[in-house]
Amino acid sequence: MRRRRARLAAGAGAAFVLGAVIGAGAGGAPERPSDPRAATEQTAERERREAAAAVDRLPLEQQVGRLVVLRFAGTRVPGYVRRVLRQGRAAGAILFRDNTTGPGQFRALTARLRRAGGDTTPLICIDQEGGDIRILPWAAPERSAALQAAAGRVRADSLAAARDLRAAGVNVTLAPVADVPSVVGAALAGRAFSPDFEAAAAAIEQSVDGWLAGGVAPTAKHFPGLGGATVNTDFGPADIERTGTELREQDLVPFRAAIDAGVPLIMAGHARYPAIDADRIASQSVAVVGGLLRDELGYDGVVITDSTEAAAVQAVSDVETAALRNLAAGVDIVLTTGRGSYIRVYRALLAEARRSPAFRERVRESATRVLALQAGLR
Repeated sequence: MRRRRARLAAGAGAAFVLGAVIGAGAGGAPERPSDPRAATEQTAERERREAAAAVDRLPLEQQVGRLVVLRFAGTRVPGYVRRVLRQGRAAGAILFRDNTTGPGQFRALTARLRRAGGDTTPLICIDQEGGDIRILPWAAPERSAALQAAAGRVRADSLAAARDLRAAGVNVTLAPVADVPSVVGAALAGRAFSPDFEAAAAAIEQSVDGWLAGGVAPTAKHFPGLGGATVNTDFGPADIERTGTELREQDLVPFRAAIDAGVPLIMAGHARYPAIDADRIASQSVAVVGGLLRDELGYDGVVITDSTEAAAVQAVSDVETAALRNLAAGVDIVLTTGRGSYIRVYRALLAEARRSPAFRERVRESATRVLALQAGLR
């Protein structure tokens, strides 16, 4: 029953993105249903079938393109990025502080990205958690996650942030953080809502609800939880020595709450969890993504990786190998943030898709999820 409820919630999140955000690209407020999670399983399935049919009309090069998000430097959209988006060879872009000088410039930048996407709205992603992790300094939430929770303002701050991001042309936030500190010196303690798993889960539900109500797609991260890591995986490898029981009964609680709230994206982290998979980091693990997230939690939304240039990834694979393992594990989008990484990942995925019928089916499955997400981000 729990798995069925989780799938229904994931479908409702997809239905929100497909229907409630329509109109955003034109600058207008989205027409929202009274409850974005009220979509039926039948409606979600119909929309998924429509997305699958649309994917089948795409050439393989464009199907593979749905599986990669790129990064570029500077305050203008480079010509090659416009070409890639126009040709459907990337799902969208992640933007950082070096991409903006202020509100007006940033709105022009995102408008250029949207125009480049043509009939398909690109994913325009930023990290906007609150506190120090805030790409747009003029946009909410000003408070850190912990201060939002302490003030009882999680939903309100997320809603305000979503409205600010919508006005700036952003349609995906790489927030909220669902990690719960479980060890002394936890690397992400300063970005967590609470050291209590149930309190964190309540905050995650409120945050997801606020982001959805404001018309921006939120991303719960970093699955299955980085609260047990004393090293940020951006800067080094991390093994999390949590038992399978601890992970399922504690660390996964906030992610279950996010799924129940209809979160449309979940970010797979790069730590290793020996109790689940002694060999592969989470983003490259069938046991973690395909087993814990897809099968046990019943999540059928979009799974995106953390940065594939993270030190924890580079310690075990190059970006090409990482991308192939990501897709094999059940991930849908490879997030590239390094110079030259996008084209290496894209070419590796395309070559494997041309070689392997089984991999082509994985590409089709993930491209369907991503296209369903994109279809509503207008």
